[in-house]
Amino acid sequence: MTLNFNAELQLKDFSYNAQFEAGNEIVVLFGHSGAGKSLTLQLIAGLLKPTRGRITIGAETVFDSDAGLDLPPQDRSLGYVVQDLALFPHMTVGENIAFGMTGSAQEQRLSDLLDLMGLNNLRDRRPLSLSGGQRQRTALARALARETNLLLLDEPFSALDESLRVELRRELIRLRSELDLSVIFVTHDLREAHLVADRLAVFDEGRLLQFEGREHVFRQPANGRVAELTGVANILRGRVSVVKPGDLTIEAGGTILRVPEPRNWHPAEGDSVEVAIRAERINLRRLDVNEPGKANLVGATIREELAYGATHTLRFTTALGQPIEVEIAARPYEVMGVAKQKSWTLELPPEDLHLMPLSSKSAVEAPRASATTA
Repeated sequence: MTLNFNAELQLKDFSYNAQFEAGNEIVVLFGHSGAGKSLTLQLIAGLLKPTRGRITIGAETVFDSDAGLDLPPQDRSLGYVVQDLALFPHMTVGENIAFGMTGSAQEQRLSDLLDLMGLNNLRDRRPLSLSGGQRQRTALARALARETNLLLLDEPFSALDESLRVELRRELIRLRSELDLSVIFVTHDLREAHLVADRLAVFDEGRLLQFEGREHVFRQPANGRVAELTGVANILRGRVSVVKPGDLTIEAGGTILRVPEPRNWHPAEGDSVEVAIRAERINLRRLDVNEPGKANLVGATIREELAYGATHTLRFTTALGQPIEVEIAARPYEVMGVAKQKSWTLELPPEDLHLMPLSSKSAVEAPRASATTA
């Protein structure tokens, strides 16, 4: 099933504008609280009415402001799991899942869902007697009771401990494959977004800033704000000094960096730019910064160090005019004797640097909605 979503909403203190399309995949809506993620689900589900735009689920248009069409929630072909699950405490697991089912095949559908979600032995239990994971699977089964191919999930695992979250992420990926589902998944957890997303939609203050494949968003953020939201620790300011086909030279804090030419825009000499590189893509070297044949070597001194179990985060003072953060796995950290040495040469591999216009740090307006572009 394909979802075409194109809507604007004007509230008293909030302006919302987004457009995207989802196929049979997991699309993650990512951003801080209040960015517009849950609001998007409510607009798709029919719980809120857009000011203008068009929403199509499969071959059916469920909202079209120009045509005056707004199908009620019960007539939209989708399943919806809200953050607090909203299970009926006075009903059993079986009764919760079957709620709203109709037709002669109801009992068979219930049996299939109980089996699919591993809930057969819990059919007669009530929600308060279940674990967090069991309640979550019950809510997912209820959302699938209408045999929909579109599933909306609003922070579905946020209240669970990490071991249960890992288990249920796997369960979700399995269900997507087995049932041929389109899934719209809301989260503000960056790690969760990376683990489950096929494509990633980054929201900020009611605007969709970037919507592309997960790795593309993480490695090539559309602008500085997307880079910040997706955890890019190092965003350097500089100026283009030399432009060659496929290759640029950037001056940042008196240091020369080689950077690949971006594909979607063409900077000119003298342009102010930002250069992004993720902390885990920087290498520690015992080299002279002027080592022949080596590009993008920067002298640095460790000023702060944080250990996170399997990784270490090192913050360096550099000649680039701002601190640089490096993430290194525990084993290389030990083998290289990082704890005993403060001065290092940092290597910023050109292929891991991503160039952005300086002005792009401001959020980019999403395309305006219309009845013809959904």
